Amino acid sequence: MHRRVLLAAAPVLIAANAFAAERPPSRPVKHPAAPPKAPPGDGSFEAYVLGVKDEARRKGMGEAMLNRAFANVRMNQRVIDLDRHQPEFTMTWETYRTRIVSQDRVTKGRELYARHRDLIGAVSSRYGVSPGVLMGIWAIESNYGASTGGFNVIEALTTLAWEGRRGAFFRSELMDALKILDHGDITPERMTGSYAGAMGQTQFMPDSFLRYAVDYSGNGRRDIWGDLGDVFGSTANYISREGWRPGFGWGQEVVLPASFDATSAGRENRRPLADWMRAGVRGLNDRIGAPPETLAAVVLPGGATGPGYLAFHPNFQAIRRYNPSDFYCISVGMLGDAVTA
Repeated sequence: MHRRVLLAAAPVLIAANAFAAERPPSRPVKHPAAPPKAPPGDGSFEAYVLGVKDEARRKGMGEAMLNRAFANVRMNQRVIDLDRHQPEFTMTWETYRTRIVSQDRVTKGRELYARHRDLIGAVSSRYGVSPGVLMGIWAIESNYGASTGGFNVIEALTTLAWEGRRGAFFRSELMDALKILDHGDITPERMTGSYAGAMGQTQFMPDSFLRYAVDYSGNGRRDIWGDLGDVFGSTANYISREGWRPGFGWGQEVVLPASFDATSAGRENRRPLADWMRAGVRGLNDRIGAPPETLAAVVLPGGATGPGYLAFHPNFQAIRRYNPSDFYCISVGMLGDAVTA
């Protein structure tokens, strides 16, 4: 996985992540963990930083950038505490949907969509990704840019790489973050993000930034922190390159027949929409929003007695590559549909 390592974990962590925009900044734990020990052979944090800088120099990165990037970097115990004490709680689909697809969020999204409709429409046309998906991701990832994370990304990634629990992953992400700085896309002072290094208004890890971020605005920088053209363009490029097909959306809520066999649900059980319709699956307004030959699966996020959703392939899967949670994907779609209706 190359976007956010935390999302490879169980859905409980994914659910927790989706609420990041709604929570105030976390307070330090009342019972702080013991200071981490230096990884064997790596020495002190300061020695580790010197090793990182040496590696970056060998890869051709500039001395001035490296000195500026690490000028005020210290081992951040708060980052380690958050990484070690991630929230572990379960959440029903109904609770998740009520909190994430809230009326306040829809209202705010409609105001912002009206304000940025021309830009979002142009991005959508260029990349073939629906405006609703862009709005839904923007909403959930950072509450429309309001909560992008306040950690120094270089400090956070260096801390996690040095601490060692997932050292190889975070060392790679750190080197990618330094490449971004060396390219001049952002200054070290403005490169802020989550404690795990997810950056900008739609929360790209550095590796994903290098893969998918674009200079949509044409000013020579890929600025997913403050330039909405780059925010939407980069997100659309990500979804497009992960398989989105224009012409239909992510999916939709449906009415299932009383005789529906719940064992036929699941993302991998894809059938042409025509087959599902012959089996009695109906849209809420008796309309299915994709061609009859479109492959789709029935997803039951709330279990056999909960609401059903058709997940259109490959578009649902493209969103899922952004965040591997059915709760997340359906919420992105529902929010986007409501905002852009």
